[in-house]
Amino acid sequence: MRRSSALFLLAVPVLVLPLLAVNGADKTSTPPKLDARQAQTEAPAYTEDGKLRMPAAYREWVYLTTGLDMSYVPKPGMAGHSMFDNVFVNPASYRSFQQTGTWPDGTTLVLEVRGAETGTSINKRGHTQSAEVMGLEVHVKDMKLPGGWGFFEFDGPNPAKLVARPADCYACHEGHAAVDTTFVQFYPTLLPLAKEKNTLSPAYVKENATAATNP
Repeated sequence: MRRSSALFLLAVPVLVLPLLAVNGADKTSTPPKLDARQAQTEAPAYTEDGKLRMPAAYREWVYLTTGLDMSYVPKPGMAGHSMFDNVFVNPASYRSFQQTGTWPDGTTLVLEVRGAETGTSINKRGHTQSAEVMGLEVHVKDMKLPGGWGFFEFDGPNPAKLVARPADCYACHEGHAAVDTTFVQFYPTLLPLAKEKNTLSPAYVKENATAATNP
């Protein structure tokens, strides 16, 4: 998922372990697909003009991770302004990832942004999340989209337009994401699976090998 300033998008999203070089995923294998019932209940839904409808039940999906004040650039964030990023994925795609180490067509990742608050109720240290959702970004794997993945930024409950290429989020995800243009390096329950199933992207493996030798 990517992040615009303090946000993600999508993508992620979000939140690195030094590792040895690993071969990339088999590009010739057929990607798994969702079954018909799952496609009806979880797959991305579009309007006639191609906008993505907000996944209304995303908070009933599988929780992947939370980041606090994450940014992909070294510039400091706004002083006194902290944000949480929560990432969810549709359950059928999560189950597929557990089996294959990659994402099937129809995968939908949601990045929910909430404010970081202090002094809430009896809390005296640290941060809690705001009740208000500050932003919502969605990363969809859809082979009908250019490049097979698309980003959508929501402003309220109305359907969102596709973020057009060549937006920076696409190049960032394609150049740095651990698995299939998604930031699995920030998903602690999925990164070990990707290592085990040998689906880490060559770009991510190379980047981490370089970081390990040049700390």
